[in-house]
Amino acid sequence: MYDWLVLYNIITNKNAILSNLLMKVISSGYKIDHFNINTMSTIDNLLLFLHSWLRWIILILLLVGIFNSLSKMQQPLSSVAKKMNLWLMIAAHITLIIGLYQYFFGPKGFIFFKTEGVASVMKNPALRFWAVEHITGMIIAIILITITRGIAKKSTEPAKKNKKLLLFYILALVIILASIPWPGRFGDVPLFRGV
Repeated sequence: MYDWLVLYNIITNKNAILSNLLMKVISSGYKIDHFNINTMSTIDNLLLFLHSWLRWIILILLLVGIFNSLSKMQQPLSSVAKKMNLWLMIAAHITLIIGLYQYFFGPKGFIFFKTEGVASVMKNPALRFWAVEHITGMIIAIILITITRGIAKKSTEPAKKNKKLLLFYILALVIILASIPWPGRFGDVPLFRGV
Protein backbone atom coordinates (compact mmCIF):
# COMPACT_ATOMS: atom_id res chain seq x y z
CA MET A 1 0.00 0.00 0.00
CA TYR A 2 1.23 3.50 -0.85
CA ASP A 3 0.89 6.47 1.39
CA TRP A 4 -0.68 9.60 -0.19
CA LEU A 5 2.54 11.57 0.17
CA VAL A 6 4.47 8.83 -1.67
CA LEU A 7 1.78 8.78 -4.37
CA TYR A 8 1.95 12.55 -4.72
CA ASN A 9 5.74 12.44 -5.05
CA ILE A 10 5.53 9.73 -7.70
CA ILE A 11 2.83 11.56 -9.68
CA THR A 12 4.69 14.86 -9.58
CA ASN A 13 7.99 13.17 -10.42
CA LYS A 14 9.37 13.86 -13.87
CA ASN A 15 9.46 10.12 -14.51
CA ALA A 16 6.50 9.79 -16.87
CA ILE A 17 6.52 5.98 -16.92
CA LEU A 18 5.93 5.64 -13.19
CA SER A 19 3.36 8.46 -13.23
CA ASN A 20 1.40 6.89 -16.07
CA LEU A 21 1.54 3.46 -14.44
CA LEU A 22 0.36 4.86 -11.12
CA MET A 23 -2.48 6.82 -12.76
CA LYS A 24 -3.63 3.59 -14.49
CA VAL A 25 -3.60 1.75 -11.16
CA ILE A 26 -5.56 4.51 -9.44
CA SER A 27 -8.09 4.84 -12.26
CA SER A 28 -8.66 1.07 -12.30
CA GLY A 29 -10.26 1.28 -8.88
CA TYR A 30 -7.30 0.44 -6.67
CA LYS A 31 -8.18 1.53 -3.14
CA ILE A 32 -5.72 3.04 -0.69
CA ASP A 33 -6.42 1.98 2.88
CA HIS A 34 -4.75 5.01 4.47
CA PHE A 35 -7.34 7.43 3.12
CA ASN A 36 -10.52 6.41 4.95
CA ILE A 37 -11.38 9.90 6.21
CA ASN A 38 -14.64 11.41 5.01
CA THR A 39 -13.22 14.81 4.05
CA MET A 40 -16.59 16.50 3.62
CA SER A 41 -17.63 15.49 7.11
CA THR A 42 -14.34 16.77 8.50
CA ILE A 43 -14.73 20.11 6.72
CA ASP A 44 -18.34 20.43 7.85
CA ASN A 45 -17.36 19.70 11.45
CA LEU A 46 -14.57 22.27 11.31
CA LEU A 47 -16.93 24.91 9.90
CA LEU A 48 -19.56 24.09 12.52
CA PHE A 49 -16.90 24.37 15.23
CA LEU A 50 -15.78 27.79 13.91
CA HIS A 51 -19.37 28.98 13.50
CA SER A 52 -20.18 27.96 17.07
CA TRP A 53 -17.09 29.53 18.68
CA LEU A 54 -17.32 32.74 16.69
CA ARG A 55 -20.74 33.33 18.24
CA TRP A 56 -19.06 33.60 21.65
CA ILE A 57 -16.56 36.09 20.29
CA ILE A 58 -19.41 38.13 18.82
CA LEU A 59 -21.38 38.03 22.08
CA ILE A 60 -18.34 39.13 24.10
CA LEU A 61 -17.55 41.95 21.67
CA LEU A 62 -21.18 43.10 21.75
CA LEU A 63 -21.13 43.18 25.55
CA VAL A 64 -17.86 45.14 25.51
CA GLY A 65 -19.38 47.55 22.98
CA ILE A 66 -22.46 48.04 25.16
CA PHE A 67 -20.28 48.65 28.21
CA ASN A 68 -18.10 51.14 26.30
CA SER A 69 -21.11 53.04 25.00
CA LEU A 70 -22.68 53.25 28.46
CA SER A 71 -19.56 54.11 30.43
CA LYS A 72 -18.09 56.62 27.99
CA MET A 73 -21.28 58.22 26.70
CA GLN A 74 -19.85 61.75 26.55
CA GLN A 75 -16.39 60.80 25.28
CA PRO A 76 -15.30 60.22 21.69
CA LEU A 77 -14.62 56.64 20.66
CA SER A 78 -11.09 55.55 21.43
CA SER A 79 -8.99 53.78 18.83
CA VAL A 80 -9.41 50.58 20.86
CA ALA A 81 -13.21 50.90 20.71
CA LYS A 82 -13.05 51.47 16.94
CA LYS A 83 -10.83 48.42 16.50
CA MET A 84 -13.17 46.38 18.69
CA ASN A 85 -16.05 47.46 16.47
CA LEU A 86 -14.07 46.42 13.39
CA TRP A 87 -13.28 43.01 14.89
CA LEU A 88 -16.95 42.60 15.79
CA MET A 89 -17.94 43.23 12.19
CA ILE A 90 -15.24 40.90 10.84
CA ALA A 91 -16.27 38.08 13.21
CA ALA A 92 -19.93 38.60 12.30
CA HIS A 93 -19.25 38.50 8.57
CA ILE A 94 -17.06 35.39 8.81
CA THR A 95 -19.80 33.74 10.85
CA LEU A 96 -22.34 34.79 8.22
CA ILE A 97 -20.32 33.28 5.37
CA ILE A 98 -19.85 30.01 7.27
CA GLY A 99 -23.53 30.02 8.25
CA LEU A 100 -24.70 30.58 4.68
CA TYR A 101 -22.58 27.65 3.53
CA GLN A 102 -24.07 25.49 6.31
CA TYR A 103 -27.58 26.68 5.51
CA PHE A 104 -27.44 25.80 1.82
CA PHE A 105 -25.13 22.76 1.91
CA GLY A 106 -25.44 21.38 5.44
CA PRO A 107 -27.87 18.96 7.09
CA LYS A 108 -30.02 21.71 8.65
CA GLY A 109 -31.52 24.66 6.84
CA PHE A 110 -32.60 24.90 3.23
CA ILE A 111 -32.62 21.11 2.86
CA PHE A 112 -35.74 21.01 5.03
CA PHE A 113 -37.66 22.92 2.36
CA LYS A 114 -36.54 20.38 -0.24
CA THR A 115 -37.31 17.28 1.81
CA GLU A 116 -40.30 18.34 3.92
CA GLY A 117 -41.97 21.10 1.90
CA VAL A 118 -42.69 24.66 2.94
CA ALA A 119 -45.99 23.97 4.70
CA SER A 120 -44.55 21.13 6.76
CA VAL A 121 -41.49 23.17 7.73
CA MET A 122 -43.59 26.12 8.86
CA LYS A 123 -45.80 23.89 11.06
CA ASN A 124 -42.87 22.21 12.83
CA PRO A 125 -41.14 24.55 15.35
CA ALA A 126 -37.75 22.80 15.16
CA LEU A 127 -37.65 22.72 11.36
CA ARG A 128 -38.94 26.31 11.14
CA PHE A 129 -36.22 27.46 13.53
CA TRP A 130 -33.42 25.96 11.41
CA ALA A 131 -34.91 26.78 8.02
CA VAL A 132 -36.26 30.29 8.70
CA GLU A 133 -35.84 31.83 12.15
CA HIS A 134 -32.13 31.20 12.81
CA ILE A 135 -30.87 32.51 9.49
CA THR A 136 -33.30 35.45 9.35
CA GLY A 137 -32.49 36.61 12.88
CA MET A 138 -28.76 36.29 12.38
CA ILE A 139 -28.79 38.17 9.07
CA ILE A 140 -30.75 41.01 10.69
CA ALA A 141 -28.30 41.09 13.62
CA ILE A 142 -25.30 41.15 11.27
CA ILE A 143 -26.88 44.01 9.31
CA LEU A 144 -27.22 45.92 12.60
CA ILE A 145 -23.59 45.16 13.47
CA THR A 146 -22.50 46.38 10.04
CA ILE A 147 -24.45 49.60 10.58
CA THR A 148 -22.56 50.12 13.86
CA ARG A 149 -19.34 50.07 11.88
CA GLY A 150 -20.60 52.99 9.80
CA ILE A 151 -21.70 54.86 12.92
CA ALA A 152 -18.31 54.32 14.58
CA LYS A 153 -16.46 55.71 11.55
CA LYS A 154 -18.55 58.89 11.27
CA SER A 155 -17.39 62.00 13.04
CA THR A 156 -20.40 63.20 14.99
CA GLU A 157 -20.78 64.39 18.55
CA PRO A 158 -19.80 61.63 21.02
CA ALA A 159 -23.07 61.45 22.97
CA LYS A 160 -25.15 61.03 19.83
CA LYS A 161 -22.75 58.46 18.37
CA ASN A 162 -22.62 56.43 21.59
CA LYS A 163 -26.42 56.43 21.94
CA LYS A 164 -26.79 55.08 18.40
CA LEU A 165 -24.08 52.48 18.96
CA LEU A 166 -25.72 51.44 22.23
CA LEU A 167 -29.11 51.04 20.54
CA PHE A 168 -27.77 48.96 17.65
CA TYR A 169 -25.52 46.85 19.91
CA ILE A 170 -28.46 46.02 22.20
CA LEU A 171 -30.79 45.23 19.29
CA ALA A 172 -28.16 42.97 17.70
CA LEU A 173 -27.50 41.25 21.03
CA VAL A 174 -31.19 40.57 21.71
CA ILE A 175 -31.76 39.20 18.19
CA ILE A 176 -28.67 36.98 18.39
CA LEU A 177 -29.67 35.65 21.81
CA ALA A 178 -33.14 34.82 20.44
CA SER A 179 -31.68 33.16 17.33
CA ILE A 180 -29.00 30.98 18.96
CA PRO A 181 -29.92 27.29 19.17
CA TRP A 182 -29.44 27.01 22.93
CA PRO A 183 -28.98 23.51 24.44
CA GLY A 184 -32.27 21.74 25.03
CA ARG A 185 -34.21 24.04 22.73
CA PHE A 186 -34.10 21.86 19.61
CA GLY A 187 -32.21 18.70 20.34
CA ASP A 188 -28.73 18.15 21.69
CA VAL A 189 -26.92 21.24 20.45
CA PRO A 190 -23.89 21.73 22.72
CA LEU A 191 -23.15 25.05 24.36
CA PHE A 192 -19.44 24.76 23.51
CA ARG A 193 -18.55 22.61 20.49
CA GLY A 194 -15.41 20.54 20.74
CA VAL A 195 -15.22 20.64 24.54
